[in-house]
Amino acid sequence: MNWLTNVVRPKIRNMLRRETPENLWIKCPDSGQLVFYKDVEANQFVIPGSNYHMRMGAVARLKSIFDNETWFDVALPEVTPDPLKFRDEKKYVDRVKDARARTNLNDAIKVGYGKLEGAAVVVAVQDFDFMGGSLGMAAGEAIVRGLELAVEKKSPFIVFAASGGARMQEGILSLMQMPRTTVAVQMLREAKLPYIVVLTNPTTGGVTASYAMLGDVQIAEPGALIGFAGARVIEQTIREKLPEGFQRAEYLKEHGMVDMVVHRHELRPTLARLCRLLTKAPALEGASKPTQPVTSPAQIVSAAETAPAAPHA
Repeated sequence: MNWLTNVVRPKIRNMLRRETPENLWIKCPDSGQLVFYKDVEANQFVIPGSNYHMRMGAVARLKSIFDNETWFDVALPEVTPDPLKFRDEKKYVDRVKDARARTNLNDAIKVGYGKLEGAAVVVAVQDFDFMGGSLGMAAGEAIVRGLELAVEKKSPFIVFAASGGARMQEGILSLMQMPRTTVAVQMLREAKLPYIVVLTNPTTGGVTASYAMLGDVQIAEPGALIGFAGARVIEQTIREKLPEGFQRAEYLKEHGMVDMVVHRHELRPTLARLCRLLTKAPALEGASKPTQPVTSPAQIVSAAETAPAAPHA
């Protein structure tokens, strides 16, 4: 009997058991409802019913913006991998390796060049899943290179911010990216080109003290947490209770910190319209429909020492 229950029965169960993916269902942080992952993915990672905006990866974000879901990756300069030889519970280089394996990204920011309703744009996306979207040397170089390319191509620059702040493992070298990116934004401004920032959940720390709050137009996604220091830190400092909804996108809009709060489903047409208005470009007939993508990698000019990556389709 023991042989039947301890050996045969588990083997039969293993034969009949179906493998269930870990991410088959998603629990909405707002309502608590369980939603089928593929339904959320097809809905641009917005929970149906509650309209809660989940975090969106860099590749999925770029697909949602560019015509025909096609763009060219912008080649980014290499940086010193671990300048401070930093180690806490784990070596910094090991943390970066783990983040790269988990997200399939080189660092927290991915930059793409392509068409948005027929107009060429440069888009930088910060991925919170890569070490909290922290701003380090590689991320700073990505922003600067994206802005340089926008100037070269005379194109608008759009950045999707999502970050917990500066990357502590890089110390002062990380903090230095704040003034560097600010100077690069000024370079775009002097070229009289649009700079549009989309603040997603969460955007905090040093990012909000630099490029994330310098847009010609500041857009936020619904419910996004936006601020420099955390609410608890502020309450402990000023010894007062903060208002309800403090540091949320809607609160910031009411107090003039952002220009508009836009649902993710409306972001693409909104960005296209803003780019046309700010560049004084005529509206295209049927502009809401995807147009032909960039046709040749030769159209992308990257840093002199690097070559552009292959297109995505």
